[in-house]
Amino acid sequence: MNEEIKNILNNIDFDNNKLIKINDNLYLTNNQIDTLKRYNIDYKTSNSLRDLMIKIEDILDYEDDYEELETLLDNLSERNYYENTKK
Repeated sequence: MNEEIKNILNNIDFDNNKLIKINDNLYLTNNQIDTLKRYNIDYKTSNSLRDLMIKIEDILDYEDDYEELETLLDNLSERNYYENTKK
C-alpha cells in the first residue's frame, strides 16, 4: 500500500462514520447525531430518513446560514435516494 493511501486511511474516523441503529427504520452516524444535537433536532422520534429530512428542511426554511445542516440534509437526501428509490 502506498504512503498516500495509508495517510488517507489514518485520517478517516471510522467510529464516527459507522451507522448506528436509532430505530427499525433509521440509522445515523455519530457525526450526524452530533450535528442534529447541536441544532436541537429530535432525531429519535423520526420514523425514517424522509421524516428526519422534513424536520431539517423546516429549520432551514427559517435559517439561511446553517451550512453544516444543509450539508447533512444533502447527505441524507442522497442516502435516502439510494436506499429507498426503486431503480
